[in-house]
Amino acid sequence: MKKLEKRAILCLVLAGMLLLGLAFFIFQYITKGDDWASFAANRHLYQNGNLIRGSIYDVDGDLLLENSEEGTTYSDSAAVRRATIHAVGDVDGNIGNGAVTSFADKLTGYNLITGTYSLTGRGRNLYLSIDDEVCRVANEALDGRSGMVGVYNYETGEVICMVSSPNYDPLDPPTLDDDDDSGLYLNRFLSGAIVPGSIFKLVTLAAAIDNKDDIYDWTYECTGELQLGDDVITCPNAHGTVDIARALSVSCNCAFGELTLEVGSEVMTQYVEDLGLTASRSINGINTAKGKFTFPDDDDASLAWAGIGQYEDLINPCTMLTYMGAIASGGRAVVPDLIHSVRTQGGIPLQIPWKKHTKRLISESTADELAELMHNNVVTNYGEGNYPGLDLCAKSGTAEVGGDLEPNAWFAGFLRNEDAPYAFIVLVENGGSGSRVAGSVANEVLQAVVNR
Repeated sequence: MKKLEKRAILCLVLAGMLLLGLAFFIFQYITKGDDWASFAANRHLYQNGNLIRGSIYDVDGDLLLENSEEGTTYSDSAAVRRATIHAVGDVDGNIGNGAVTSFADKLTGYNLITGTYSLTGRGRNLYLSIDDEVCRVANEALDGRSGMVGVYNYETGEVICMVSSPNYDPLDPPTLDDDDDSGLYLNRFLSGAIVPGSIFKLVTLAAAIDNKDDIYDWTYECTGELQLGDDVITCPNAHGTVDIARALSVSCNCAFGELTLEVGSEVMTQYVEDLGLTASRSINGINTAKGKFTFPDDDDASLAWAGIGQYEDLINPCTMLTYMGAIASGGRAVVPDLIHSVRTQGGIPLQIPWKKHTKRLISESTADELAELMHNNVVTNYGEGNYPGLDLCAKSGTAEVGGDLEPNAWFAGFLRNEDAPYAFIVLVENGGSGSRVAGSVANEVLQAVVNR
């Protein structure tokens, strides 16, 4: 009898393990089946390592890439091919987070019921959110300089422009030396972590608005230098007496260095975490690079430099763009989205569009105050005439990168326009002046956006 009981218990244990194993397999099949099916070793879907199913279009239906057993076809325009290479990717897989690699499961037409079986054998049509013409304009505005341009609709989340430079024509791929450090294959918008310079002052300003009751009565006397121990925070020139609006408009390093000290290390650390600037965001399953920030509590000079976007600060452009969207939207942002739709070869939609929001990043009142101060930057410093027809809120940045290199030029912000609700971020590496260089690129792109 005891032997029967032991055997029964053993059978129950084995049955339980079997059920647990089956449940685990079903869970893995549901959550990872698309990855299994679209693995490059699947000879039904790949030929010589190249995907043979699916087509990629821009948001307006312009062909960007088409896979078939005969090979891969790209856009007829060399300018479009270069401008969209980091968004689309190439058949050699050089762009690790390009659509042809990251969204292979959508291109193959995989589903839980029939797997990758298809009557036509041609896969699915993937429509990206990007506009190939806007991307072309952005790439030409960068004019071969290293950098990136990102623009997204802060109401829908759709990224209409994602351009990274340097880039290349996938029909004429370059041969790189082993010591090449150009970052040719790097999508700077999604995978870059870059010194932000003064665009980071919008983070310090948010912390100051929330934590200093007298922020609009606060003034600072800028002599061009702020002595902190053996280090000196410097401005290009003495700004004299500045209030918070003028301090942001002229981007006074000394004033924001002092403001950072008053806000303190603990609060600054909390704000970069709460804004998601230290985390990796998932953009349709593609993980962005994490930002990095250090705010020493025992070194005033380093803390001050960190508060003005220098020291050890590194920011991801996509994450910063999301923050711009939060300011434009009253404190809570729509997460950027690269996929407009997925359809059958017959044009039948296969997914329901939906948008995902971040948690509340800042209060609505703080967002409104930041927006007004950013618009004041344009009116009093950058010049509304340089951005005709655009109700622009913006902040420039000129980030020192060390050595004999010119600073990185940044320009970030958004349009206050119900018909064109777009946020943007522009980087020109070693470009010099933020408003003059990156601002000029931003204007060209935004004009193309509002007139599309």
